Amino acid sequence: MKKALPLIVAATVLAGCSSAGSGAKPLIPDKAIQLTAKTSLSLSNIATGLAIAGAIYMVYDPLAPNWEIEESKLNQDTYRFALKMKRYHTGGAGESIQILKRRASTLQYEQGFGDYQILEYNEGIDSETIGARRVAHGVVKLVQRQEADSFRLNERY
Repeated sequence: MKKALPLIVAATVLAGCSSAGSGAKPLIPDKAIQLTAKTSLSLSNIATGLAIAGAIYMVYDPLAPNWEIEESKLNQDTYRFALKMKRYHTGGAGESIQILKRRASTLQYEQGFGDYQILEYNEGIDSETIGARRVAHGVVKLVQRQEADSFRLNERY
């Protein structure tokens, strides 16, 4: 909703400007930028292009992270992670296991554990009305160094 609010306000303002009385001046002057001897761009075309680019940027948001991660603590040393990929992206589809391992490593360090074990991990596609999105789920257990067995990390993969 936060992203849609500026678009709604802009559309309302532009619609109001187009229905002004007959003596009103246009919002964008009828001028053109001469690029070459035979090529020019009108200011209204430039404004339209900028408005479309702004709308695409608001929906796509290239600076947003590719994955959302929800973390829940099951007990003292076990965590469940649910990851969802953003709907419109240009890569990052194979990053979910890296994100899970990075977050598990951070928790391990913050809480003073020696290592972690991935107890469960799966990936899939969640079909929704607007479009499908990648999802991943995992369960991680934080362990002390003597309990850690790095070979078990890859046992299921």
